[in-house]
Amino acid sequence: MSTTVASAPAPYERLAIRVQKIINSPTAQKSRAALIFRMADELEEDWNQLLEEIAENDNVTLAWRDDGGVQIFWTVPKED
Repeated sequence: MSTTVASAPAPYERLAIRVQKIINSPTAQKSRAALIFRMADELEEDWNQLLEEIAENDNVTLAWRDDGGVQIFWTVPKED
């Protein structure tokens, strides 16, 4: 009999989940903007990969701040 142990999410997945929660928060949704920072325990390459993936979306703008944060802005296209 084999038992399956749920493995912890990979570091990149944890980062993506954390940022998704920030973007999906009611405050961010209302203002269509979110401010994110890389945590000390998150890999810079994971951070850069996530930012690239976010930037690929239409209607999304990233702005790098002097304090290390990245401001994400988005617009919701009008339905035709």
